[in-house]
Amino acid sequence: MSGSKEDSRRASSDWRDFFWNPRTHELLGRTGTSWGLVLLFYLIFYLFLAGLFALTMYILLLTLDDYKPTWQDQLDTPGMMIRPKGDQLEIRFSVSDPESWNGFVQNLNSFLTSYNDSHQVQLNDACSPDQYFIQEDSGEVRNNPKRSCQFNRTMLGDCSGMEDRFYGYSKAQPCILIKLNRVIGMLPGKDGQSPYVTCGAKKEDREKMGPLIYFPVNATFNLMYYPYYGNKAQVNYTQPLVAVKFLNASLNTDINVECKVTSNTLMAGSERDKFAGRVSFKLRIDGQEDQ
Repeated sequence: MSGSKEDSRRASSDWRDFFWNPRTHELLGRTGTSWGLVLLFYLIFYLFLAGLFALTMYILLLTLDDYKPTWQDQLDTPGMMIRPKGDQLEIRFSVSDPESWNGFVQNLNSFLTSYNDSHQVQLNDACSPDQYFIQEDSGEVRNNPKRSCQFNRTMLGDCSGMEDRFYGYSKAQPCILIKLNRVIGMLPGKDGQSPYVTCGAKKEDREKMGPLIYFPVNATFNLMYYPYYGNKAQVNYTQPLVAVKFLNASLNTDINVECKVTSNTLMAGSERDKFAGRVSFKLRIDGQEDQ
């Protein structure tokens, strides 16, 4: 029994001596000098790592351009998107229920605010159509900020929200706006031929879609809106739009619609990338069929 107590006291004494040994002045088995050398080593080591990181970041930042990405993916064809934004690219509403389509109307109103004619005339230029609006830099002297061409809201005709503030949703003739995603430096056409949009229903829904009308009438993304120089260099840039209006779509049924861009320089989208140069969405208009 006494042996056990002695062993316990010896173990406790050994632990205390390991933590602090008053005879050798060691803390956790090291003298003050030893601890100082360890701390100095780690201080130098981490200062070196911090300096190496700072140097690497500095060299990296020297390669970056504030106005244009140093490296840019080579996109064969940019993606497309629609407005208004529906739930998972689905535009569904009931003609007789304003609450079901009021959100779409508000979305379009908000989106088109920057396209108001007064806003465009104040900030952007009236450019010559069917030719690129190229604004080159002069050597190391940047031609910034770069100007942009006007895209006036009235160019969207019946889908501008000016004549019909409900964009056709109250009459079962909804408007859908289509835009081509921005790609810095992209030239989407040649020989004065602008890319244009066409929309159609999937094979099983062709008879349901009915006639369409486009705004602008030629359904083009005019060349004068290209090339795009980036948000910082071209602060007032306004993306060109194409509006498609469904004049007599079948009611109470799903219609799978696909819109795509056609260009003499952009490659057609492939089955591997279903968002290249096209956008698909579902349209459903609920209402009372004519008797």
